[in-house]
Amino acid sequence: MKIAVVPAGVSTAIDYEAELAVIIGRGGKGIKAADAMNHVWGYTIVNDVTARDWQSRHQQWDMGKSFDTFCPMGPWLVSADECDGARTQVRCRVNGELRQSASTADLIFDIPTLIETLSAGITLYPGDVIATGTPVGVGIGFSPPRYLVPGDVVRVEIDGIGVIENPVR
Repeated sequence: MKIAVVPAGVSTAIDYEAELAVIIGRGGKGIKAADAMNHVWGYTIVNDVTARDWQSRHQQWDMGKSFDTFCPMGPWLVSADECDGARTQVRCRVNGELRQSASTADLIFDIPTLIETLSAGITLYPGDVIATGTPVGVGIGFSPPRYLVPGDVVRVEIDGIGVIENPVR
């Protein structure tokens, strides 16, 4: 079990993002969408924890997603023949309350498009991990926002892979 730590005195807007993660098995650059799935070894689960205040303050995403303990992954890796990453369900619960539930078929960018876009300017290597994006239902989307606080437990489930649970402290 990975613990997500709220950086005291640094951020008051810690959010969760349930995401499928694609694991590259065969590297490359300039990979075409039609060939992209031949480069996928498999999948895992990501809770793409984000400090929303830092994300907006710095006008880019890296700072808000890079604090220690952010982006817990796992606990399992499954090969591409064990899970259809293009059509599986992603769910997130906070303290048992279902907040996110969607199919990866509804992602804004499908896996081949993500691989084609990223590999246009970045060489992908075996073991690289690509987070695919999160469904509706993150804390910032509520009015008022429902950010994580110490004592919360975030549970991300993806059919065909399993569950990762992250207590927040």
